[in-house]
Amino acid sequence: MITIEPSAHRYFCIYKPFNMVSQFISPDDVGLLGDIDFDFPEGTHAIGRLDNHSEGLLLLTTNKKITRLLFESAVPHKRTYLVQVSHEVTPQRLEILRTGVTIRVKGGGDWVTTPCQVEIVDMPPRLAAGAFIFRKEIPHTWLSITLTEGKFHQVRKMVRAVNHRCQRLIRTSIEDMVLGDLQPGQVRELTEHEFFSQLNITDDSI
Repeated sequence: MITIEPSAHRYFCIYKPFNMVSQFISPDDVGLLGDIDFDFPEGTHAIGRLDNHSEGLLLLTTNKKITRLLFESAVPHKRTYLVQVSHEVTPQRLEILRTGVTIRVKGGGDWVTTPCQVEIVDMPPRLAAGAFIFRKEIPHTWLSITLTEGKFHQVRKMVRAVNHRCQRLIRTSIEDMVLGDLQPGQVRELTEHEFFSQLNITDDSI
C-alpha cells in the first residue's frame, strides 16, 4: 500500500484499452480515461498519447512538468511496442525498418526515421485470449519495435512504408517502466522516486 501526502504529486501507469482515447474529456463519442474504474485525483493528465486504436502502457500524473522532461528533453527516451502486422515480414523489410524509412509527417513533409531496434517475436501467451484478435487464417507477424522518437502514428506509418498493415499496436515499455502483468483498464500507482527512477528522470530535473 502506497502512502502519499495530500500535497504531493501523484503518478500512475495504466494499461490503456483498445478503443479509448488518452484523455478525460472529448467532444467525440469515444471511450475516455474517466471510464476506467479508478478515482484519479483532480488535475491528472496523460503524458504523451496512444491513439484510440492503440493500447498498452500510458503514464498519468498531476505533475505538469513531466511531459517536457520526458518527451521534450534533449536526452531521447526509448519506447517499445508489440506490433501485429499483416503477412510475413521478410529479413529485407526488417532491415529497412531498422535502418530508417521515409514517412509523411504533419504538415505534409517527409521524414526519415531514426535507426531503431526491430525484431520478429512470438505472440505473448497472455494476448492469445484477448478479445481483439484478428482472423487466424490470415498470415501475420508480431514485431517488437523500440524507438527513441515519436512522430504522429510513427509505428503505423513505418510498417505501412514496407507494405504491411498494422493490425494491433501495444506499447509495452517506456525506458524501464514496463506494462508487466497489467490487464486492459488496470492501474498501478507509483511513488515519485519509482516513477523518476524507472523513466530515468533525475529528481533535480524538477
